[in-house]
Amino acid sequence: MTDWIKLRKNLIGDGKQSPLPSQIKLPMLPKAVMEFSQKAEDPKSTPKVLSKIIETDAGISCELLRMVNSSTFALRRKVSSIQQTITLLGIRSTKLFLVTTGLKQAMSTSDSKLINLPNFWSTNLERALMARKIAQLMKVDPDVAFSAAMLQDFLLPVLSKELFDFYLQFTINQDSNPYLLKEYERQQFNWDHCAAAANVMLDWSFPDELICCVYLHHEGLKLLTDPELGKTPAAAVAVASLIPDPLRQDPDGLNQLLTLNEAWPEFNLFEFAEQIDIELREESTAARNYLSLKNRLEKHATLISNE
Repeated sequence: MTDWIKLRKNLIGDGKQSPLPSQIKLPMLPKAVMEFSQKAEDPKSTPKVLSKIIETDAGISCELLRMVNSSTFALRRKVSSIQQTITLLGIRSTKLFLVTTGLKQAMSTSDSKLINLPNFWSTNLERALMARKIAQLMKVDPDVAFSAAMLQDFLLPVLSKELFDFYLQFTINQDSNPYLLKEYERQQFNWDHCAAAANVMLDWSFPDELICCVYLHHEGLKLLTDPELGKTPAAAVAVASLIPDPLRQDPDGLNQLLTLNEAWPEFNLFEFAEQIDIELREESTAARNYLSLKNRLEKHATLISNE
């Protein structure tokens, strides 16, 4: 078993020294999410007590009920109350869903000129679906993998808005001098969005396993061979993070996925991409015009055949 608390302390300590400049304006998480996260840590908390906290936020309540009644769960009978939902999912899984949904809600007002939010969330969802499939393949926690992959880049809309010139230059450079976003940020700021996000999540009392997975999400394929983390959700998230995104954070991501497809027989990249494309477009209407991994693989195959 991974000691996530110990790992988180090794990665970022106790979170007392956030690397973000003081002028960066962070979004506020919904009050219901903050209260639920804190109350859920109390072993005496019951679904009845916790459901009353969620019910104070109509939007999050609707999202939770929509999710649990979706085709993913294939329930024979529809769940009609928040208390039933918590009982069905368990407190831990409910918390993972709430922090993911709450953060997405908080970020919905970010108006970065560099990031199209519908495409941004489609990328996150696609990566989350892939992380869940890989986690199931590895027989590790798929819920943690899904949530962490959804959260991994949540600060980028804020950062690209507040530090626009720096991130604009990154996107311009990607055509002539491709770079890993994490390395570019380190050069420019002495911190990166992975460490910054992990510190913010700790300040918001997010679970340590999510914090660690987000911190490590740009470690790529090498995390699969790590003796401690190679068989954890963190590795699944790191692999899913290689899916290309509009910012082109990792210009070699697609090639690395193709390499893994050749080396790992159970990892059927093309089959997974097909399945995820269907799920993605069922889950999100914003994904209709989104350039998915399936589309990118088809484009790649066409280029190869024309050479």
